[in-house]
Amino acid sequence: MTKFLNYCLSVALAIAVCFGVTQPASALPQPSFTLASLAQGDAITDPEAILRYALPIENQPIRRLQDSMEFMSKDLRAKRWGPIAANAKKASRVLSISQDGILEDVVPSFKEQAQTLLDEMEQDVATMREAIAAKDREVIWTKRREILNKVGTIEENMIAEYPTTIPEDYANLPRLLGRATVELETTQGDITVVVDGYNAPINAGNFVDLVQRGFYDGLPFNRAEDLYILQTGDPEGDADGFIDPKTNEYRAIPMEIMLTGDHEATYGATLEDLGIYLAEINLPFNAYGALALARPADDANGGSSQIFFFKFDNELAPPGFNLMDGRYSVFGYTVAGQDVLESLSKADKIIAAKVVNGSENLVVPN
Repeated sequence: MTKFLNYCLSVALAIAVCFGVTQPASALPQPSFTLASLAQGDAITDPEAILRYALPIENQPIRRLQDSMEFMSKDLRAKRWGPIAANAKKASRVLSISQDGILEDVVPSFKEQAQTLLDEMEQDVATMREAIAAKDREVIWTKRREILNKVGTIEENMIAEYPTTIPEDYANLPRLLGRATVELETTQGDITVVVDGYNAPINAGNFVDLVQRGFYDGLPFNRAEDLYILQTGDPEGDADGFIDPKTNEYRAIPMEIMLTGDHEATYGATLEDLGIYLAEINLPFNAYGALALARPADDANGGSSQIFFFKFDNELAPPGFNLMDGRYSVFGYTVAGQDVLESLSKADKIIAAKVVNGSENLVVPN
């Protein structure tokens, strides 16, 4: 166990060095917990699943329906037909007895469409159960994906008004009051990311604002570390970040972490600085291609325009062991183009970045 924990710490140091955090090994947090308390064997690594669970809703029937489909993936890969059938049965039960409970939280303007989606999902689950009996994994995977897409659409339409409080200290900064989808055209191909303003409104708003300004167009990837990160956003010239033309000052973006269960993000410090360890957060580094704000090693609130994609291999450091959560602000996830992300290096650049959905959620102060 000691050998493995030492390995985890060496991983943390390697990551820290990649980000310029050149602390001596003795400065790294010393483990005062057991391996069992670290382990997160069921941690979610699918970026779209993380985004669904991060939506600020509390409707239990739709979450039970979602759980039945999300948790099926591991069993499908292992061909464990008993648990697969049990989850499909749970989904069928939710759809047969809890539709009213789902619909009561849907915004009025979407209730009719939500009912249509629920009716479609009943048929989808019925088709899935037939495929399970036939052990047809291709049909099961397809129906599972279709059901989860419909679940996500209903969940998004349970949010009647923006639920997060943003401190007045950050009133001068752009904020994203919802979500947005951004496409990055690179020299190796296209990457699509979803940025989340429900859980990281300031970090996400800053990024979307800079995309809208064309800030990232033509910028190279200034760091490309195998298994660790791919970083960009360093402008030409002496500045390390974005200089706001209105003020001629460096736009500093704060640390922003939404703890699960909170309605306001924790700002201004890393969770480690606050003495919060192994916390559950809504936007973790679990998924390949998690998008986060880079920052100076000695300033939690000194980030600006430089961003990085987290590329660490989950097989080498499973979710729960990367020790990154709470030290940097994740504000989005790569949902398409992971193969492109894998191929990019310092020889590549962003050709153009554009917001393809959700631009109306961006609010920029006058």
